[in-house]
Amino acid sequence: MKLNPTNFLVAAVVVLILASMSIFIVDQRQTAIVFQLGQVIRMETTPGIKFKMPLVQNVRFFDSRILTLDSDDPERFITAEKKNVLVDSFIKWRIFDVKQYYISVGGDEARARTRLTQTVNSALREEFGKRTIHDVVAGKREELMKAVQEKTDVDARKIGVEVLDVRLKRVDFPNTISESIYSRMEAERKRVANELRATGNAESEKIRADADRQRVVILAQAYRDAQKIKGEGDAKATDIYAKAYGRNPEFYAFYRSLDVYKQGFKNKSDVMVLDASSPFFKYLKGSGRDGK
Repeated sequence: MKLNPTNFLVAAVVVLILASMSIFIVDQRQTAIVFQLGQVIRMETTPGIKFKMPLVQNVRFFDSRILTLDSDDPERFITAEKKNVLVDSFIKWRIFDVKQYYISVGGDEARARTRLTQTVNSALREEFGKRTIHDVVAGKREELMKAVQEKTDVDARKIGVEVLDVRLKRVDFPNTISESIYSRMEAERKRVANELRATGNAESEKIRADADRQRVVILAQAYRDAQKIKGEGDAKATDIYAKAYGRNPEFYAFYRSLDVYKQGFKNKSDVMVLDASSPFFKYLKGSGRDGK
């Protein structure tokens, strides 16, 4: 029997088509589910070449890498102090149970993201309501993120997803609240500045008063010492004068009279009106050539 080349070619093409439909490749970054008539037959988690029944079975691939869910817009939450804050966060998650993931959300990543967003927002709202602004900004931020991650992971596992991490990128106040807070901060800073200025002025007045007091004390002590030295000098001078007078009273009286004359006739314009018998002229009367 002679083989028709056309039929052979057609048969070869059909075989190749069926062979290509029977083979699929699983990438190391993927997990595959093999379906038969809409039912899950098996899962392929290891990378490599796999086989399936053509026309009867079909394959669907899912990303097995760690994925990031980043919020588009900040969410508003209320703290324990009844203060509104805007929170920008992101989530790190991945599919760990592909079959459960497909059953729960139909393998639709958008639905999974919506579910995770709702779960995270609910957990954040609950945790923010327990904490103050200081806690969520700095004090207990790590504790808050860990609590949110644990709560979110419990719910996410119901859809075959695990939440690896939840992070807060930014915690801020709404514009109206920010302006109010900045105004209060400015007023507080001004109050502190005024208080420091007042304290500084009080200290300066105290230092100035102490300096003035020390000045008065020093001047008083200096005046006292000066008067003491002056008094000692006067006493010594008086003693010297007394001793000098005791040695030669006549000469001492003459010397003192000369000193008085010197001071009395210091200026030519000076005029003195005295009685001629006054002791002032005692030595002047006998100053002539004849001694009279």
